[in-house]
Amino acid sequence: MTNAAATAPKPKKALNATRSFWLKQLHQWHWISAAVSLIGLMLFAITGITLNHASSIPGQVSTVETTGTLPAPLLERLSSFPQETTDPVPDAVARWASDHFKVSIAGRPTETTPEEVYVALTEPGGDGWLTIDRATGDAVRERTTRGVIAYLNDLHKGRNTGKVWFWFIDVFAAACIIFAVTGFALTWMHAKQRPSTWPLLGLGLLIPVIIALIFIH
Repeated sequence: MTNAAATAPKPKKALNATRSFWLKQLHQWHWISAAVSLIGLMLFAITGITLNHASSIPGQVSTVETTGTLPAPLLERLSSFPQETTDPVPDAVARWASDHFKVSIAGRPTETTPEEVYVALTEPGGDGWLTIDRATGDAVRERTTRGVIAYLNDLHKGRNTGKVWFWFIDVFAAACIIFAVTGFALTWMHAKQRPSTWPLLGLGLLIPVIIALIFIH
């Protein structure tokens, strides 16, 4: 046997090494993406069901109204506020609202008229507002909540959840895509040992396509 023949790599061994490398990489990315997206997947799966049956799930509506009076120095300061604007209220007024009503209106747009300042206070699973009478300083804060299910449903839809949740959904979606792609790749690599792989995958594609074509109009 020549030296060249002795040192030449065996194709099967090289193939097995490549397969082993990719299996290791895919398993690593698969379990990491699964760990990152697991709780989110459960949340979105459960709220998918509750959203689908929203009309049959009773809401727990609760409305709370709180009143107060803007102090005279702040009311005087508000008198220099534009007659009609969407600008946020002055910082001092926002701090008073935070102390008195335990609500943050700093930086929020307003619907200001010569008569009052109105601030919408939407939130997941609820709604609300704050008004300040520009003549008397009388302030009213109303908050309506619709229960835990409505709160979770709004998290699913990204409704009134802010920028942090907005970016969380994007990161979570990316983790789910990695989880799905690596899962498909692992399925493909093990398909020879599992004859039912491709029929089941085909069925997973076929069912929603048939439903969409026949039953959705």
